[in-house]
Parts: sequence; C-alpha cells; structure tokens
Amino acid sequence: MSLLLPETGLVFWMLIVFGIVFFILAKWGWPVIIRMAEKRADFLDGSVRSAKEVNKQMENLQAEMQRQKNSSREEQGKILKEAAAYRQTIIQEARLKAQIEAAKLIEDARNQMRIERENMLNEIRTQVAGLSVVIAEKVIRNELSDDNKQLAVLEKMFEEAHALKH
Repeated sequence: MSLLLPETGLVFWMLIVFGIVFFILAKWGWPVIIRMAEKRADFLDGSVRSAKEVNKQMENLQAEMQRQKNSSREEQGKILKEAAAYRQTIIQEARLKAQIEAAKLIEDARNQMRIERENMLNEIRTQVAGLSVVIAEKVIRNELSDDNKQLAVLEKMFEEAHALKH
C-alpha cells in the first residue's frame, strides 16, 4: 500500500459515505443554510436600505438646520435693524423733548424776569408816589399856611369836582 494511492475499497466506502453525507446535507442541511444565508442577505439589504434612509434623513435635517440657521440670521439682522431704528427714534424723541424743555425753561425765565421787572417798576412807582405825596404835603402846608389861600384851593377843588360830574 502506498501512501499516496488509496485502495479501491477505501475509495468505494468513501464515495458511499460522501454520497450519504451529501444526500443528508442536500435534504436537510443546505436548505437551512440557504434560508439562513437569504435571511442574512435580506437583513443586510434591509440594513443598507435603512442606513440609506437614515442618511437621507440626516441630509434633510442638515439642510433644514442650514435653512433655519439662515432664517435665524436674517431674523437677527431684522431685529438689529429694528433695534437701531428704535434707538434712533428714542434719541430723536429725547432731543425733541430736551429742546422743548429748554425752550420752556427759557420762556419761564423770560416771564420771571418780566414779572420781576414789573414788580420793581411798581415798587419804584409806589416809592415815587409816596415821595410825591410827602413833597406835595410839604408844598401844600407851605401854601396853605394862609387862610385865604386855603379857601381859594378849596373853591378850585369844588369847581373841578363839579365839572367832572357834568
């Protein structure tokens, strides 16, 4: 017997055992293995489809996030413009109010100065009138020191009063 060439009986029994194993595998083994391989292939196909869907969803989400980001930037720009316009409006209103208040203060100061000037003039007039009365009193005392002069002044005053009534 040679080590490289088997005997015919051994080959015969090996073929029979191989046939029986092949038959058993073909009848019960291969269908199970093929079903499992098909299930595995279906599972892998489903996983690939799911991964592609997830990838598309991620791309859609990224696009949506980019749109929202751009939208929020536009909204931020609008808000900043509105805030700047509102700030300008507030500044203009404050300036206008300050001008109005300054004009009012100037007018009040002018009115106060006019009132004080009138009060001073009235006070001066009162003092002048008082001095005039004092001077007139002294002059009249000097002139009315004589009885005849007193009667003449009284008659003249009656005549003027009588003329004013008519």
